[in-house]
Amino acid sequence: MALIVQKFGGTSVGSIERIKKVAERVARTRREGNDVVVVVSAMAGETDRLISLAHEICKVPDEREYDILVSTGEQVTAPLLAMALKSLGIKAKSFIGFQIGLFTDRAHTKARIVKIETDRIKKELSEGAVVVVAGFQGITEEMEITTLGRGGSDTTAVALASALGADLCEIYTDVEGVYTTDPNICPRARKLKKISYDEMLEMASLGSKVLQTRSVEIAKKYGVPVMVRSSFVDAPGTLVTKEDEEMEKVLVSGVTYNKNEAKISVTRVPDRPGIAARLFGPLAERNINVDMIIQNISHDGYTDMTFTVSKEDFQKALEIVKETAKEIGAEDVIADTEIAKVSVVGTGMRSHSGVAAKMFQALAREGINIMMISTSEIKISCVIDAKYTELAVRTLHDTFELHKEGGRIEEER
Repeated sequence: MALIVQKFGGTSVGSIERIKKVAERVARTRREGNDVVVVVSAMAGETDRLISLAHEICKVPDEREYDILVSTGEQVTAPLLAMALKSLGIKAKSFIGFQIGLFTDRAHTKARIVKIETDRIKKELSEGAVVVVAGFQGITEEMEITTLGRGGSDTTAVALASALGADLCEIYTDVEGVYTTDPNICPRARKLKKISYDEMLEMASLGSKVLQTRSVEIAKKYGVPVMVRSSFVDAPGTLVTKEDEEMEKVLVSGVTYNKNEAKISVTRVPDRPGIAARLFGPLAERNINVDMIIQNISHDGYTDMTFTVSKEDFQKALEIVKETAKEIGAEDVIADTEIAKVSVVGTGMRSHSGVAAKMFQALAREGINIMMISTSEIKISCVIDAKYTELAVRTLHDTFELHKEGGRIEEER
């Protein structure tokens, strides 16, 4: 008997009919003799509806009240699925975050899991029940409701799998697995049989919407095998697992894009020690993640700084930066929301040169200007004008021949 954690996203539970279909799939897994914990997201569109209501009240909602509001979506889905399972003759019980003891820090809207008390879940499992958990939410030591950020149900599922010592964590979504790029943009995109934690981590952080970044971090840290599968068809998925020799032979595994970023530039910043800390410190205090950063060469004692943040944090970040810019004596703050980040990812980059040049040449041939560049051992990212996103993705996918099974380093040489 295996212990399996299954997570179903918003499209998978987007209607009563879909919830019934999910119940049938869960019931099948249970009848095969497995212990099952199910994590559910809100029904498709529900979280966006709740967020919209909050923004109708005020431009920047209070974060505590925001968390209480948006956490209700999952609190609807969980008992509905439990009811559907019971109607199939499967013993089931639903829980929301505080009932299972999923404790987080105090960072509302982006809380991080501190600990999970598994006693209650284990008790229900020992009594033969399928445990259905509302994802995306937790509670602080002060009994305040928190949420884990968009896509946080993935994190809930992987964290539970780790805490319970599950044999497998299955993430059911509206795609059949992890693809070399978005099939909606590039019809030649190919589904990967498996991908390393590091590659998936980069792809998730760079805009791939298959898995939330933090869920992959937890999976890597605790060695949780994650299978990404479709809830709509019975097809093999993509296994996210430890890197092996076969993975290292692939030069580039995927191309990702992210339109959910904005660029902020601070011009004529006094070039002296401590200025960068003054500029980015207030953003960190408000839990705003800064992505790419570029500082120009100093001229006449002044420099320009440009960085990117998520569009969700953009308005808040812009207000903070404008205030800080005045304090440090910078000249101006310029914002641009019409940008996109395109990236190539692959563990083969660690031992093979020329990927960056090949990427830049491909974009140049299409007349696509690069505004910012960021690299790591296994990825290269470029910020470009948003209107060229789809063209850039297709161009890079074709350049690295990702439609072929296994773009090997040997072939590149």
